Amino acid sequence: MLSSKRLLITGLVTTDSIAFAVAERAQLAGADIVLSALGRDLELAEAAAAQLPHPAPLIELDVTARDQLETARDAIADRLGGLDGALHAVAFAPRDALAGDFLDARPEGIELAFRTSAWSLAGLGTILRDLAPAEGGALVGLDFDADGGAWPVYNWMGVCKAALQSTARYLARDLGPRGIRVNLVAAGPLHTRAAGGIPGFDHLLSAWERQAPLGWDPRDAGPSADAACFLLSDFSRAVTGEILHADGGYHAMAAPPVATGATAGDYEPRAYAV
Repeated sequence: MLSSKRLLITGLVTTDSIAFAVAERAQLAGADIVLSALGRDLELAEAAAAQLPHPAPLIELDVTARDQLETARDAIADRLGGLDGALHAVAFAPRDALAGDFLDARPEGIELAFRTSAWSLAGLGTILRDLAPAEGGALVGLDFDADGGAWPVYNWMGVCKAALQSTARYLARDLGPRGIRVNLVAAGPLHTRAAGGIPGFDHLLSAWERQAPLGWDPRDAGPSADAACFLLSDFSRAVTGEILHADGGYHAMAAPPVATGATAGDYEPRAYAV
């Protein structure tokens, strides 16, 4: 599915990440990949990269820094000669922007969360714009949108994910004439390194356990990675500006499904005054 594709996979740090699962599946599907990680994560990323089916070069990249985006672009051009697709698997918010009182978060932390989790998609888009062949390419980001609702936890990261969705649509508009597609994969909650930093993560997970009609395995990043590989492939050549939900169907349910075998007689009718 990805034979001869040249891909940049950002955000790889550990083997439990969606980024690692995408890198693994992309290699098995025939892609040549370059991995990137923050400088402080390079040692961990090297250990994770060693578990991939084939060796892959690893470069340092802070997606919030323009100079590093330019350096990474040149490094990718040297290694691959061009770029057919990129995975944006980067997000961060300081703890006070994730937990506590929504109104008390520091502006500096909110700004950092936005720059890392939303603006950086556009930064990655500049690399793909400069290196994609004439026929175009694909930029795929990882999302968690839960139908745009406000969660009891997640706070400003939820705002940043809404901004990520808007950023993807504007990028789809501006990169479309170059043949570059921009889409997001909205995954359900997974036990990853990033999830460990989300206060109340178990609350999110329990919601999926109750409401996803297909069920949800928080230890399996495979479904989300397969969705990303589809969007990076030519099978999605007419798809842009979309959010592909790989969440067990959670987003489509207005309420938890009725238990199998339940009947109308199991429920007591009530009248409510309005």
